[in-house]
Amino acid sequence: MIKLIVFDLDGTLAESKASLDDEMSVLLHDLLGVAKTAVISGGNWPQFEKQLLYNLPHDERLINLSLLPTCGTKFYRYTENWEKIYSEDFTVDEKKKIIDSLRKALDAAGFKAEKIWGEVIEDRGSQITFSALGQQAPLEDKNKWDYDFSKRKKIKAILDTFIPEFSVRLGGTTSIDVTKPGIDKGYGIRKLRDFLGISLKEMIFIGDALFAGGNDYPAKEAGVVCVPVQGPSETKRVIQAIIACLDCG
Repeated sequence: MIKLIVFDLDGTLAESKASLDDEMSVLLHDLLGVAKTAVISGGNWPQFEKQLLYNLPHDERLINLSLLPTCGTKFYRYTENWEKIYSEDFTVDEKKKIIDSLRKALDAAGFKAEKIWGEVIEDRGSQITFSALGQQAPLEDKNKWDYDFSKRKKIKAILDTFIPEFSVRLGGTTSIDVTKPGIDKGYGIRKLRDFLGISLKEMIFIGDALFAGGNDYPAKEAGVVCVPVQGPSETKRVIQAIIACLDCG
């Protein structure tokens, strides 16, 4: 029996940096009525508020929702308000080393964006995120930049040699996420297991970056049944099937 449905956010529940559309909001609300649900994403808490919570009904069903920003390095649960359970933050020295190493890796890879929109390297406390075209880049440009992940795989391969003591993952459409070693979506999955008392065999993870090196891949490595999707449209069909199965059960 499946007791917990876990989602990625960007590229899975919503388009990159966009809010849930109306259909997804209704489906996710329906799912919360029949099953515990969690969302793990590379985005920070403000992005969760904007993308996920803004267009989701604010009612008693939120008790069934767990939120894990920055690839599971933070954990929020809802009672009467959203409460932070933990945050695995970097030290000042760790942040400096990661940011300096990122810049060196970009130079070594020969990366230079023709145009950027907003912040390229963002300090999210428990995660450092590189966004190739900037945090506010238009979705159309982001989708074109690295559709086959080849550019970021090249940067990641170089960055891994500079900071082998940290975890480096590809996320979103143009991002590279750096977290503490062993703290990734697999770590978040295990935290969900411990806090909710739900075994890994009773979970399903749904995401768009379940390939080796993708920031959803640690969920697969953790031993959870995973469903790869290629965008919110596919995710909607998966949610509909899950709700139908749970209703029949």
